[in-house]
Amino acid sequence: MMNELMQDEHFRALLKYYEKSLILEEPSDFHPTLSFYLMDALAHIEYTLSTYVFNYQSPKNMMHREYLRWRLDEEKKDERALFPGFIMWLKENQPEKFAKLPMVWKGVYDRGNPAAYQSFRIVLDPESKKPVPAAFFSDAIDEFFSRPFFNSIYNGGSLATLFEEYKKSVSA
Repeated sequence: MMNELMQDEHFRALLKYYEKSLILEEPSDFHPTLSFYLMDALAHIEYTLSTYVFNYQSPKNMMHREYLRWRLDEEKKDERALFPGFIMWLKENQPEKFAKLPMVWKGVYDRGNPAAYQSFRIVLDPESKKPVPAAFFSDAIDEFFSRPFFNSIYNGGSLATLFEEYKKSVSA
């Protein structure tokens, strides 16, 4: 069984994900809204990869669905509800910063892109029945765990500062 899994490209992407760590970071210093959406995207990446690798009814996948049901309510709290609009604001007002966002965020929250979270899975093309290529997940993992991205989501970081600017513009 393990040899079969090791040959599966999605399993190898999942292993790459599991090898990542935030031990050199201080997540409590991340901007709270950006931190929520970072962890949310990571949960969707892990859930989607797990559904490709493990049986849909495995306890692991069932536990993930429980978390993801909870997060639907959590994303509506406080300033978290501003995040999708913030992504579109970046696209229109800060295209160079938008271009540097992780592709999961650009795909899911850009209203002009068909990508979405469907049944908690990342789906790039709702019309396609094919799994998302493993290379997409490998690249997404690298983007979310890159030094420039982490630096930008700390309180006072470039993306955190832009989010605060956006928040003021929609509350004015």
